[in-house]
Amino acid sequence: MIIAVLAGAGWGGYTFYQQEFANGAGNERSGRGRGGPGAVGVETEAALMRNLSQAVEAVGTTRAIRSVEIVPLADGRVTELNITPGGEVEEGAVIARLDDDIERANLSAAEGTLLQKQQAAERAARLRESQTVSLAALETLRAEEIVARAAVDRAQRQLDDRTIRAPFAGVLGLTSIDVGARVEAGDRLTTLDDLSKVEVEFQLPETLFARAKPGLGVVARGSAFPGRTFEGRIVAVDSRVDRNSRSFLTRAELPNPDRTLPSGMFVLMSITLDDYEAVTVPDAAIVSEGSNTFVYRILDGKAAKTKVATGLRERGLVEIRGGLAAGDLVAVTGLQRLRDGAEVNVLNSEPATSDAGKLTGAQKGSRS
Repeated sequence: MIIAVLAGAGWGGYTFYQQEFANGAGNERSGRGRGGPGAVGVETEAALMRNLSQAVEAVGTTRAIRSVEIVPLADGRVTELNITPGGEVEEGAVIARLDDDIERANLSAAEGTLLQKQQAAERAARLRESQTVSLAALETLRAEEIVARAAVDRAQRQLDDRTIRAPFAGVLGLTSIDVGARVEAGDRLTTLDDLSKVEVEFQLPETLFARAKPGLGVVARGSAFPGRTFEGRIVAVDSRVDRNSRSFLTRAELPNPDRTLPSGMFVLMSITLDDYEAVTVPDAAIVSEGSNTFVYRILDGKAAKTKVATGLRERGLVEIRGGLAAGDLVAVTGLQRLRDGAEVNVLNSEPATSDAGKLTGAQKGSRS
């Protein structure tokens, strides 16, 4: 039994040797045939110019661009109610009416008094031409006419206050008021939000105070809308940094033409701080040795170990700030066998040169 086990282990080791070392030797001989004796087989890619964006993330809460509570300006009984929660209304639309019998009567009485005073003043003016009425009497009548006109304006305003109108176009909220209910001045009937745009306020660390400016692009995401983004711009930056949190308040504005975003929703904000062109290489091309970073640049069939300065890292790409130029070929495989000046055998005939698109740097890869 022991002999059988040993024999099996021996046969397995022999098979492994044949598959790994013998085949590897064959590949090495094949490589030497194309790239010269001792050439290392590598694949390469070209360093490309790409549009990079550096961004930071923050959290905030949406707020309607305009928002008010709809309240009556007078006491009374509700005779008409035009509130559909979630419904849109135009500016000036009637939201509710209160009983107005007394106010209409007051207006009629004030208008009658005004007419009387006007006629009296006109008669006095004609009589004044013949010196029948004194100037003092005429001036008194004219003053009474002005007082009567003010009473008409007051009565008209009191009548207008019995009708509650939308101060701007927007979306109505819920209501707990019914027709026939008695309300007092200041009681909330409903809310009105202008959701054509929404504002989002969020905090940024003080280290970004010099870079956060109005006009910078932002992208918002809400958990209620997975996979959807809302783009906007920073519109205001606070002039003060909070001494406790060491952060400052920033306000962004997001277009919301379809009224998708409600007021009060929690959103994740991505703020684009910088947008620029830079040389990039695949992450697989980077070799780190202590605090130094290198790539193997392929030139005239040989590998040149080149020190580079790196920046943003994301989506398998690395920004190169120094040491390489756009179009330089770098090795992306076989790096563990490469040495400076080693001969190489390029295995891929056409290195990848297609632009991978826009790279967005997150806070974890922010530029130093």
